[in-house]
Amino acid sequence: MKKSLPKIIMLIKRHCSCLMSALHKDENKSVIQPKPEHEITANNYSWPKCQQNTSAAIVPDFSSLPHHIQDFLYYRHCRHFPMILDVPDKCGGADGSAEVFLLLVIKSSPVNYNRREVLRKTWAKERLQNGVWIRRIFISGTMGVGVEKKKLNKLLELEQREYNDILQWDFNDTFFNLTLKQVLFLEWMDRNCPNVRFLMNSEDDVFANTDNMVAYLKSLKDNDGSKHLFTGYLIENRGPHRIPDNKHYVPVQVQETDTYPPYLGGGGFLLSGYSATVMYKMSHSVMLHPIDNVYMAMCLEKAELHPTCHTGVKMAGQPCYKNLQYLCIQCHVYVSPSKAQNFFQPSVLHLYWSKKPKNHICTK
Repeated sequence: MKKSLPKIIMLIKRHCSCLMSALHKDENKSVIQPKPEHEITANNYSWPKCQQNTSAAIVPDFSSLPHHIQDFLYYRHCRHFPMILDVPDKCGGADGSAEVFLLLVIKSSPVNYNRREVLRKTWAKERLQNGVWIRRIFISGTMGVGVEKKKLNKLLELEQREYNDILQWDFNDTFFNLTLKQVLFLEWMDRNCPNVRFLMNSEDDVFANTDNMVAYLKSLKDNDGSKHLFTGYLIENRGPHRIPDNKHYVPVQVQETDTYPPYLGGGGFLLSGYSATVMYKMSHSVMLHPIDNVYMAMCLEKAELHPTCHTGVKMAGQPCYKNLQYLCIQCHVYVSPSKAQNFFQPSVLHLYWSKKPKNHICTK
């Protein structure tokens, strides 16, 4: 029995290899094949680690602020971080990026492997849809310190070798750094995917009907991505939350004024390549704000461009989860486990995706 053990292990490995090949057979037919491993994680745009700005501590009542607010103020000036994982040819190179009709840009923390896995097999699957290409990218930072951080980075690297769809930078992946994640992506896009037609900016806790997205975007008159589009769940007449216990707490030390420009809910929204480029250019002269979707609206407002409402985009807490398969565009479905009616495991997305009706008409 001991003598046959190596043969058994070899057979198990061979069986697993065949199984994985079969699982990815359909997806591999519809996407550009990944480059060899050493090219997937190559980093040609490395930056030194940004240093703390100690002068930030001179703002009034700095010591009374929550630690994460202090940390944000210390590093608010930082715009560049070392890149750990890169996919420079995701869009076929800068010159070929016009062939990408819809780029799905999904913010995801390193630990959210299960969410990324289910999205790859459902609405975020890379494919030729209605004659145009949908491509996918996850954007991430780092978590933990020391050995824990190294382990998570290694796991993300292994995931990258399998799927070739992750951008990762060496900064703390926290709620208040979502804006930084967005700015770093826009810089990457300007370098590697400048001519993409449209983008869906999203988080990994949403359900999206990307079939309907393509149909909607193709139906736009006189806009092939070269004109302004910034649409989703519109939020108006709001301002910073001033209660320290609130997740979105923004004290006067961060923003003195009490109003935000009209902005789109952060779960997901659609924008044109043109608007994304304008956003990136304006970001150079707009001070970072901890609420990422507010910051994007600030950048476009500087260019005198504004968001619009799309009724097919739903926010967390709205009753869209009851009929997800009929969803027009997108729904923010994951919320606190205490709100059981909205919360379910990622695997349930498989069921809704498989039951979505064909030729469902999506209107504005």
